[in-house]
Amino acid sequence: MDLLDFARGPAINVAMAVLVFGVLWRLLAIVFLGKPVDRTVPRLGTPGPFMAGVREIARRMVPHPTFAFAERFAFFNGWVFHVGLAIVVFGFRPHILFVKNLTGLSWPALPSGVIYAVGAITALSLTAALIKRLTSPVQRFISTADDYVSWLVTMAPVVTGLAAVGHVGARYETLLAIHILSVAVLLIWLPFGKLFHAVLVFLSRATTGAFLARRGV
Repeated sequence: MDLLDFARGPAINVAMAVLVFGVLWRLLAIVFLGKPVDRTVPRLGTPGPFMAGVREIARRMVPHPTFAFAERFAFFNGWVFHVGLAIVVFGFRPHILFVKNLTGLSWPALPSGVIYAVGAITALSLTAALIKRLTSPVQRFISTADDYVSWLVTMAPVVTGLAAVGHVGARYETLLAIHILSVAVLLIWLPFGKLFHAVLVFLSRATTGAFLARRGV
């Protein structure tokens, strides 16, 4: 079995199995933590939990006015690489075909030129985020190994994907295999590192919003 067969077969299959198991394990762990009984009386006139949660999700999409200027780089750059990753993952024809083979779902692909340009911008944006983390005394102080590993496993599929479509550095089959293996590493890491926020981000924000609204915040 050559490298590409291994990447397309056992590697990606094991990675998806670990992803599903890891996500379910983390979610079940949260569920079984239980919820303490809140014996406080909710403030009058506050929205219900659902609307409070939706409001908090929307509020977190933009920085608080007090910190908007200081956090303008983090806000703008964060949107760039998050949206860029979404476009590359869900807009590239080979990725859509992969999802179709798994689930039967399909949708129109974006032009390849658009995907290549967005991929390059995303790689630059992720590089800028790392430079900011390394040069900011506060971010560098609070960063852990998880932050850097999460950055690396996110960046690797972007770079290897660009190398594969550009036929840069090796034979296309080898580059494609490396790209698929980098995706497999990302899938395995996602449930166990900070990248799990991709699953929890809206749930945690909605929960916070409902909690704060009950107290009239």
